[in-house]
Amino acid sequence: MSRTESQAVAGVGADTAGGERLRRWRMVLGGGEGDGTGCVLGGRDAAMDAALGALYGGGTGTGRKGAGERSAGLGGSAPNVARWLGDIRTYFPGSVVQVMQRDAIERLGLSALLLEPEMLEAVEPDVHLVGTLLSLNKAMPETTKETARAVVRKVVEQLEKKLAARTRATLTGALDRSARISRPRHHDIDWDRTIRANLKNYLPEYRTVVPERLVGYGRAAQSVKKEVILCIDQSGSMAASVVYASVFGAVLASMRSIATRLVVFDTAVVDLTDQLDDPVDVLFGTQLGGGTDINRALAYCQSKITRPADTVVVLISDLYEGGIRNEMLKRVAAMKAAGVEFVTLLALSDEGAPAYDHEHAAALAALGAPAFACTPDLFPDVMAAALEKRPLPMP
Repeated sequence: MSRTESQAVAGVGADTAGGERLRRWRMVLGGGEGDGTGCVLGGRDAAMDAALGALYGGGTGTGRKGAGERSAGLGGSAPNVARWLGDIRTYFPGSVVQVMQRDAIERLGLSALLLEPEMLEAVEPDVHLVGTLLSLNKAMPETTKETARAVVRKVVEQLEKKLAARTRATLTGALDRSARISRPRHHDIDWDRTIRANLKNYLPEYRTVVPERLVGYGRAAQSVKKEVILCIDQSGSMAASVVYASVFGAVLASMRSIATRLVVFDTAVVDLTDQLDDPVDVLFGTQLGGGTDINRALAYCQSKITRPADTVVVLISDLYEGGIRNEMLKRVAAMKAAGVEFVTLLALSDEGAPAYDHEHAAALAALGAPAFACTPDLFPDVMAAALEKRPLPMP
Protein backbone atom coordinates (compact mmCIF):
# COMPACT_ATOMS: atom_id res chain seq x y z
CA MET A 1 0.00 0.00 0.00
CA SER A 2 1.38 3.42 -0.93
CA ARG A 3 1.92 6.18 1.59
CA THR A 4 -0.93 8.19 0.08
CA GLU A 5 -3.25 5.20 0.37
CA SER A 6 -2.14 4.62 3.96
CA GLN A 7 -2.87 8.25 4.85
CA ALA A 8 -6.31 8.03 3.23
CA VAL A 9 -7.20 4.90 5.18
CA ALA A 10 -5.92 6.45 8.41
CA GLY A 11 -8.02 9.54 7.74
CA VAL A 12 -11.15 7.46 7.26
CA GLY A 13 -10.44 5.64 10.53
CA ALA A 14 -9.94 8.92 12.35
CA ASP A 15 -13.17 10.32 10.93
CA THR A 16 -15.04 7.18 11.92
CA ALA A 17 -13.64 7.27 15.47
CA GLY A 18 -14.36 11.00 15.75
CA GLY A 19 -17.88 10.52 14.48
CA GLU A 20 -18.53 7.80 17.05
CA ARG A 21 -17.26 10.09 19.83
CA LEU A 22 -19.56 12.88 18.64
CA ARG A 23 -22.48 10.45 18.49
CA ARG A 24 -21.85 9.32 22.06
CA TRP A 25 -21.53 12.89 23.34
CA ARG A 26 -24.71 13.81 21.51
CA MET A 27 -26.55 10.95 23.26
CA VAL A 28 -25.19 12.11 26.62
CA LEU A 29 -25.88 15.83 26.17
CA GLY A 30 -29.35 15.39 24.71
CA GLY A 31 -29.18 17.74 21.74
CA GLY A 32 -30.29 21.33 21.48
CA GLU A 33 -28.23 24.38 20.65
CA GLY A 34 -26.04 24.03 23.71
CA ASP A 35 -24.59 20.59 23.15
CA GLY A 36 -22.00 21.76 20.59
CA THR A 37 -21.71 18.45 18.76
CA GLY A 38 -23.56 19.33 15.58
CA CYS A 39 -24.49 15.67 15.36
CA VAL A 40 -27.90 14.70 13.98
CA LEU A 41 -29.29 11.35 15.02
CA GLY A 42 -31.36 9.05 12.88
CA GLY A 43 -32.97 5.63 12.94
CA ARG A 44 -32.34 3.58 16.08
CA ASP A 45 -30.25 6.33 17.69
CA ALA A 46 -33.10 8.81 17.33
CA ALA A 47 -35.53 6.33 18.88
CA MET A 48 -33.16 5.70 21.83
CA ASP A 49 -32.76 9.45 22.28
CA ALA A 50 -36.53 9.92 22.34
CA ALA A 51 -36.88 7.23 25.02
CA LEU A 52 -34.20 8.93 27.13
CA GLY A 53 -35.71 12.35 26.51
CA ALA A 54 -39.12 11.25 27.72
CA LEU A 55 -37.59 10.53 31.12
CA TYR A 56 -34.60 12.84 31.50
CA GLY A 57 -35.30 15.75 29.13
CA GLY A 58 -36.76 18.09 31.72
CA GLY A 59 -39.81 19.27 29.80
CA THR A 60 -43.46 18.37 29.98
CA GLY A 61 -44.51 17.25 26.52
CA THR A 62 -44.62 13.84 24.94
CA GLY A 63 -43.19 14.75 21.56
CA ARG A 64 -39.96 16.27 20.35
CA LYS A 65 -39.38 20.00 20.74
CA GLY A 66 -37.34 20.39 17.63
CA ALA A 67 -34.59 18.84 15.57
CA GLY A 68 -32.20 17.04 17.86
CA GLU A 69 -33.71 18.47 21.07
CA ARG A 70 -35.09 16.20 23.73
CA SER A 71 -38.50 16.62 25.27
CA ALA A 72 -39.67 14.99 28.47
CA GLY A 73 -42.76 13.42 29.92
CA LEU A 74 -44.64 10.21 29.36
CA GLY A 75 -48.06 11.73 29.79
CA GLY A 76 -50.54 10.44 32.31
CA SER A 77 -51.93 7.57 30.28
CA ALA A 78 -51.11 3.89 30.56
CA PRO A 79 -50.77 3.44 26.75
CA ASN A 80 -48.00 6.06 26.57
CA VAL A 81 -46.12 4.49 29.47
CA ALA A 82 -46.60 0.93 28.20
CA ARG A 83 -45.24 1.97 24.80
CA TRP A 84 -42.25 3.64 26.45
CA LEU A 85 -41.56 0.55 28.58
CA GLY A 86 -41.54 -1.56 25.44
CA ASP A 87 -39.15 0.86 23.75
CA ILE A 88 -36.57 0.89 26.52
CA ARG A 89 -36.60 -2.93 26.70
CA THR A 90 -35.88 -2.95 22.98
CA TYR A 91 -33.02 -0.46 23.04
CA PHE A 92 -31.25 -1.00 26.38
CA PRO A 93 -29.89 -3.98 28.38
CA GLY A 94 -31.86 -5.25 31.36
CA SER A 95 -29.70 -3.57 34.01
CA VAL A 96 -30.21 -0.17 32.35
CA VAL A 97 -33.95 -0.82 31.93
CA GLN A 98 -34.27 -1.42 35.67
CA VAL A 99 -32.55 1.89 36.47
CA MET A 100 -34.75 3.79 34.00
CA GLN A 101 -37.92 2.20 35.39
CA ARG A 102 -36.92 3.16 38.92
CA ASP A 103 -36.18 6.73 37.82
CA ALA A 104 -39.51 6.92 35.99
CA ILE A 105 -41.41 5.85 39.10
CA GLU A 106 -39.58 8.41 41.24
CA ARG A 107 -39.29 11.35 38.80
CA LEU A 108 -42.59 11.11 36.96
CA GLY A 109 -44.84 9.72 39.66
CA LEU A 110 -45.90 6.55 37.86
CA SER A 111 -46.70 4.53 40.97
CA ALA A 112 -50.46 4.75 40.38
CA LEU A 113 -50.09 3.24 36.91
CA LEU A 114 -48.45 0.16 38.44
CA LEU A 115 -51.85 -0.68 39.88
CA GLU A 116 -52.99 -1.67 36.38
CA PRO A 117 -52.33 -5.31 35.30
CA GLU A 118 -51.36 -4.29 31.75
CA MET A 119 -48.64 -2.03 33.11
CA LEU A 120 -47.20 -4.69 35.40
CA GLU A 121 -46.95 -7.13 32.52
CA ALA A 122 -44.85 -4.60 30.60
CA VAL A 123 -42.23 -3.81 33.24
CA GLU A 124 -38.88 -5.52 33.82
CA PRO A 125 -39.08 -7.14 37.29
CA ASP A 126 -36.36 -6.27 39.81
CA VAL A 127 -35.88 -5.79 43.55
CA HIS A 128 -36.76 -2.09 43.46
CA LEU A 129 -39.99 -2.73 41.57
CA VAL A 130 -40.93 -5.34 44.17
CA GLY A 131 -40.37 -2.74 46.90
CA THR A 132 -42.66 -0.30 45.09
CA LEU A 133 -45.37 -2.93 44.66
CA LEU A 134 -45.20 -3.86 48.33
CA SER A 135 -45.60 -0.22 49.33
CA LEU A 136 -48.73 -0.09 47.12
CA ASN A 137 -50.06 -3.40 48.39
CA LYS A 138 -52.95 -2.01 50.44
CA ALA A 139 -54.10 0.26 47.60
CA MET A 140 -53.86 -2.45 44.96
CA PRO A 141 -57.17 -3.53 43.37
CA GLU A 142 -58.02 -7.23 43.31
CA THR A 143 -57.65 -7.32 39.53
CA THR A 144 -53.97 -6.40 39.89
CA LYS A 145 -52.93 -8.52 42.88
CA GLU A 146 -52.41 -11.78 41.01
CA THR A 147 -50.28 -10.03 38.39
CA ALA A 148 -48.31 -8.32 41.16
CA ARG A 149 -47.71 -11.65 42.92
CA ALA A 150 -46.46 -13.12 39.64
CA VAL A 151 -44.00 -10.23 39.24
CA VAL A 152 -42.79 -10.61 42.83
CA ARG A 153 -42.49 -14.39 42.49
CA LYS A 154 -40.34 -14.02 39.37
CA VAL A 155 -37.90 -11.76 41.23
CA VAL A 156 -37.87 -14.02 44.30
CA GLU A 157 -37.13 -17.11 42.21
CA GLN A 158 -34.27 -15.28 40.48
CA LEU A 159 -32.79 -14.27 43.84
CA GLU A 160 -33.18 -17.77 45.31
CA LYS A 161 -31.45 -19.27 42.29
CA LYS A 162 -28.58 -16.82 42.68
CA LEU A 163 -28.17 -16.93 46.46
CA ALA A 164 -29.48 -20.22 47.86
CA ALA A 165 -26.73 -22.71 46.91
CA ARG A 166 -23.84 -20.60 48.19
CA THR A 167 -25.71 -19.69 51.38
CA ARG A 168 -26.45 -23.32 52.23
CA ALA A 169 -22.89 -24.42 51.45
CA THR A 170 -21.32 -21.62 53.50
CA LEU A 171 -23.55 -22.09 56.52
CA THR A 172 -23.33 -25.89 56.47
CA GLY A 173 -19.55 -25.56 56.64
CA ALA A 174 -19.86 -23.08 59.51
CA LEU A 175 -22.16 -25.41 61.44
CA ASP A 176 -19.78 -28.32 60.92
CA ARG A 177 -16.85 -26.28 62.16
CA SER A 178 -18.79 -25.09 65.20
CA ALA A 179 -19.34 -28.68 66.36
CA ARG A 180 -15.97 -29.46 67.95
CA ILE A 181 -15.19 -33.04 68.92
CA SER A 182 -12.19 -34.52 70.76
CA ARG A 183 -11.82 -37.80 68.84
CA PRO A 184 -12.11 -36.79 65.20
CA ARG A 185 -11.40 -38.93 62.20
CA HIS A 186 -8.23 -37.96 60.34
CA HIS A 187 -9.98 -35.90 57.64
CA ASP A 188 -12.06 -34.09 60.33
CA ILE A 189 -9.06 -32.82 62.34
CA ASP A 190 -8.90 -29.05 62.78
CA TRP A 191 -5.11 -28.77 62.57
CA ASP A 192 -4.95 -25.08 63.48
CA ARG A 193 -6.79 -25.56 66.78
CA THR A 194 -5.05 -28.88 67.44
CA ILE A 195 -1.59 -27.31 67.15
CA ARG A 196 -2.56 -24.39 69.38
CA ALA A 197 -4.00 -26.78 71.97
CA ASN A 198 -0.72 -28.76 72.05
CA LEU A 199 1.94 -26.06 71.96
CA LYS A 200 3.03 -27.06 75.46
CA ASN A 201 4.07 -30.41 73.95
CA TYR A 202 6.60 -28.88 71.57
CA LEU A 203 9.87 -30.92 71.36
CA PRO A 204 12.75 -28.59 70.40
CA GLU A 205 15.12 -31.41 69.51
CA TYR A 206 12.66 -32.73 66.93
CA ARG A 207 11.19 -29.32 66.06
CA THR A 208 7.69 -30.69 66.25
CA VAL A 209 4.54 -30.69 68.36
CA VAL A 210 3.22 -33.93 69.85
CA PRO A 211 -0.59 -33.76 69.43
CA GLU A 212 -1.76 -35.44 72.65
CA ARG A 213 -5.23 -33.90 72.24
CA LEU A 214 -6.93 -33.73 68.89
CA VAL A 215 -9.56 -31.11 68.05
CA GLY A 216 -11.84 -31.80 65.12
CA TYR A 217 -14.98 -30.86 63.29
CA GLY A 218 -18.23 -32.57 64.04
CA ARG A 219 -21.12 -33.13 61.68
CA ALA A 220 -23.80 -30.52 62.21
CA ALA A 221 -26.79 -32.15 60.55
CA GLN A 222 -27.88 -33.97 63.71
CA SER A 223 -25.47 -32.91 66.47
CA VAL A 224 -25.74 -29.12 66.25
CA LYS A 225 -28.72 -26.86 65.94
CA LYS A 226 -28.55 -23.09 65.91
CA GLU A 227 -31.36 -20.59 66.18
CA VAL A 228 -31.48 -17.50 63.96
CA ILE A 229 -33.88 -14.60 64.44
CA LEU A 230 -34.15 -12.12 61.57
CA CYS A 231 -35.65 -8.88 62.89
CA ILE A 232 -36.48 -6.66 59.91
CA ASP A 233 -37.38 -2.98 59.87
CA GLN A 234 -40.20 -2.57 57.32
CA SER A 235 -40.12 1.22 57.13
CA GLY A 236 -40.28 2.53 53.58
CA SER A 237 -36.55 3.20 53.27
CA MET A 238 -35.77 -0.49 53.89
CA ALA A 239 -37.72 -1.91 50.92
CA ALA A 240 -34.83 -3.66 49.16
CA SER A 241 -33.54 -5.03 52.47
CA VAL A 242 -36.96 -6.53 53.23
CA VAL A 243 -36.93 -8.34 49.87
CA TYR A 244 -33.46 -9.82 50.33
CA ALA A 245 -34.04 -10.69 53.99
CA SER A 246 -37.24 -12.57 53.13
CA VAL A 247 -35.41 -14.65 50.53
CA PHE A 248 -32.54 -15.41 52.91
CA GLY A 249 -35.04 -16.24 55.63
CA ALA A 250 -36.64 -18.86 53.39
CA VAL A 251 -33.23 -20.33 52.56
CA LEU A 252 -32.23 -20.54 56.23
CA ALA A 253 -35.59 -22.09 57.12
CA SER A 254 -34.95 -24.84 54.56
CA MET A 255 -31.86 -25.99 56.54
CA ARG A 256 -32.73 -28.55 59.21
CA SER A 257 -29.78 -27.53 61.37
CA ILE A 258 -31.06 -23.97 61.79
CA ALA A 259 -34.31 -22.96 63.48
CA THR A 260 -35.23 -19.68 61.78
CA ARG A 261 -37.65 -17.02 62.96
CA LEU A 262 -38.56 -13.97 60.86
CA VAL A 263 -40.02 -10.88 62.52
CA VAL A 264 -40.94 -7.63 60.78
CA PHE A 265 -41.76 -4.39 62.53
CA ASP A 266 -42.64 -0.73 62.27
CA THR A 267 -44.46 0.56 65.35
CA ALA A 268 -46.07 -2.90 65.60
CA VAL A 269 -44.41 -6.33 65.48
CA VAL A 270 -45.49 -9.19 63.21
CA ASP A 271 -44.05 -12.71 63.34
CA LEU A 272 -44.07 -14.22 59.83
CA THR A 273 -42.21 -17.42 60.71
CA ASP A 274 -45.09 -19.66 59.71
CA GLN A 275 -44.93 -18.26 56.16
CA LEU A 276 -41.21 -18.82 55.61
CA ASP A 277 -41.76 -21.72 53.23
CA ASP A 278 -42.90 -19.13 50.66
CA PRO A 279 -41.03 -15.80 50.68
CA VAL A 280 -43.71 -14.27 48.42
CA ASP A 281 -46.24 -14.77 51.23
CA VAL A 282 -43.73 -13.21 53.61
CA LEU A 283 -43.33 -10.15 51.40
CA PHE A 284 -47.05 -9.64 51.01
CA GLY A 285 -47.36 -9.99 54.77
CA THR A 286 -45.22 -6.89 55.24
CA GLN A 287 -46.49 -3.32 55.20
CA LEU A 288 -43.80 -0.93 54.03
CA GLY A 289 -43.95 2.54 55.53
CA GLY A 290 -44.96 3.89 58.92
CA GLY A 291 -42.87 4.56 62.00
CA THR A 292 -40.26 2.49 63.79
CA ASP A 293 -40.11 0.94 67.27
CA ILE A 294 -36.93 -1.12 67.44
CA ASN A 295 -37.18 -1.56 71.20
CA ARG A 296 -40.59 -3.25 70.93
CA ALA A 297 -39.33 -5.55 68.17
CA LEU A 298 -36.25 -6.56 70.17
CA ALA A 299 -38.41 -7.17 73.23
CA TYR A 300 -40.45 -9.66 71.22
CA CYS A 301 -37.33 -11.36 69.82
CA GLN A 302 -35.78 -11.54 73.28
CA SER A 303 -38.90 -13.31 74.58
CA LYS A 304 -38.44 -16.05 71.94
CA ILE A 305 -34.83 -16.90 72.83
CA THR A 306 -34.54 -20.22 74.67
CA ARG A 307 -30.87 -21.08 74.09
CA PRO A 308 -28.89 -17.82 74.12
CA ALA A 309 -25.48 -19.41 73.49
CA ASP A 310 -26.80 -21.03 70.29
CA THR A 311 -28.78 -18.05 69.02
CA VAL A 312 -27.95 -15.37 66.44
CA VAL A 313 -30.15 -12.26 66.28
CA VAL A 314 -29.85 -10.21 63.09
CA LEU A 315 -31.36 -6.72 63.31
CA ILE A 316 -31.78 -5.19 59.83
CA SER A 317 -32.59 -1.51 60.32
CA ASP A 318 -31.39 2.01 59.59
CA LEU A 319 -31.68 2.54 63.39
CA TYR A 320 -33.97 5.58 63.24
CA GLU A 321 -35.68 4.67 66.51
CA GLY A 322 -39.10 6.00 67.38
CA GLY A 323 -39.35 3.99 70.59
CA ILE A 324 -37.33 4.09 73.79
CA ARG A 325 -33.65 4.40 72.87
CA ASN A 326 -32.14 3.50 76.25
CA GLU A 327 -34.37 0.44 76.60
CA MET A 328 -33.33 -0.70 73.11
CA LEU A 329 -29.66 -0.52 74.04
CA LYS A 330 -30.27 -2.30 77.37
CA ARG A 331 -31.95 -5.18 75.52
CA VAL A 332 -29.01 -5.56 73.16
CA ALA A 333 -26.58 -5.51 76.10
CA ALA A 334 -28.66 -8.12 77.96
CA MET A 335 -28.80 -10.44 74.97
CA LYS A 336 -25.06 -10.21 74.42
CA ALA A 337 -24.38 -10.80 78.13
CA ALA A 338 -26.50 -13.97 77.92
CA GLY A 339 -24.35 -15.28 75.04
CA VAL A 340 -26.44 -14.24 72.02
CA GLU A 341 -24.55 -13.28 68.87
CA PHE A 342 -26.05 -9.93 67.84
CA VAL A 343 -25.58 -8.60 64.31
CA THR A 344 -26.80 -5.19 63.13
CA LEU A 345 -27.13 -4.58 59.40
CA LEU A 346 -27.92 -1.03 58.35
CA ALA A 347 -29.02 -2.38 54.97
CA LEU A 348 -29.06 -5.70 53.15
CA SER A 349 -28.91 -4.57 49.55
CA ASP A 350 -26.71 -3.43 46.67
CA GLU A 351 -27.87 0.18 46.87
CA GLY A 352 -24.63 1.63 48.22
CA ALA A 353 -24.07 3.56 51.46
CA PRO A 354 -27.37 3.83 53.35
CA ALA A 355 -28.67 6.70 55.46
CA TYR A 356 -28.78 5.70 59.13
CA ASP A 357 -28.74 7.02 62.68
CA HIS A 358 -25.03 7.46 63.44
CA GLU A 359 -25.54 8.00 67.16
CA HIS A 360 -27.39 4.71 67.60
CA ALA A 361 -24.85 2.89 65.44
CA ALA A 362 -22.01 4.19 67.61
CA ALA A 363 -23.87 3.15 70.77
CA LEU A 364 -24.32 -0.40 69.45
CA ALA A 365 -20.66 -0.56 68.46
CA ALA A 366 -19.74 0.39 72.03
CA LEU A 367 -21.73 -2.64 73.19
CA GLY A 368 -19.73 -4.92 70.89
CA ALA A 369 -22.43 -5.04 68.20
CA PRO A 370 -20.99 -3.02 65.30
CA ALA A 371 -23.51 -1.84 62.71
CA PHE A 372 -22.66 -1.94 59.01
CA ALA A 373 -24.28 -2.25 55.60
CA CYS A 374 -24.10 -5.65 53.95
CA THR A 375 -24.51 -6.74 50.34
CA PRO A 376 -26.43 -9.92 49.56
CA ASP A 377 -23.20 -11.56 48.38
CA LEU A 378 -21.53 -10.93 51.76
CA PHE A 379 -24.48 -12.04 53.91
CA PRO A 380 -23.65 -15.79 53.92
CA ASP A 381 -20.13 -15.02 55.18
CA VAL A 382 -21.50 -12.72 57.88
CA MET A 383 -23.90 -15.43 59.05
CA ALA A 384 -21.18 -18.09 58.97
CA ALA A 385 -18.95 -15.93 61.17
CA ALA A 386 -21.82 -15.29 63.59
CA LEU A 387 -22.63 -19.00 63.85
CA GLU A 388 -18.97 -19.76 64.59
CA LYS A 389 -18.68 -16.83 67.03
CA ARG A 390 -15.74 -15.30 65.23
CA PRO A 391 -15.19 -11.69 64.07
CA LEU A 392 -17.64 -10.55 61.40
CA PRO A 393 -16.27 -9.82 57.90
CA MET A 394 -17.35 -6.19 57.81
CA PRO A 395 -16.79 -4.40 54.47
